[in-house]
Amino acid sequence: MKNFKNIAVVLFLAFVTSLFASGQALAQKDVFDGVEAAMRAGSAKDLARHFDSKVSLSFADEKATDYSKTQAEFVMKNFFSKNPPTGFAYNFPTPSESVRKDKRYVIGTYTHRNGSYTVLIRVKDAGGKFLIHSVDFIKD
Repeated sequence: MKNFKNIAVVLFLAFVTSLFASGQALAQKDVFDGVEAAMRAGSAKDLARHFDSKVSLSFADEKATDYSKTQAEFVMKNFFSKNPPTGFAYNFPTPSESVRKDKRYVIGTYTHRNGSYTVLIRVKDAGGKFLIHSVDFIKD
């Protein structure tokens, strides 16, 4: 009987751990899917839904600047109006391949009519939800 209780406790803990891990994976997938759709559409509003309270943005070879969530939305709106997207796709790693539990990143290519940018997007866990804390646009 004692062994049965020990086995039941171990199985319960394994189940709870797997639920937590799958919840984090879903939260990560949600943010990267939402970011991909927002970048393809050139929607600063949709992208800002995934911003942390402070976001670091950099464009081309400029130094990164920290913005509030609202300021970052306006900066991205301006960027999208000057460089309307013709496409966006993740290159490396795929969102599920990022290895740290609390911080993840992806590299993608943002294309517009006059060229393209390599984009590095970093997210971090903010209370069980992954939010963007930096976006770097590197001119190709």
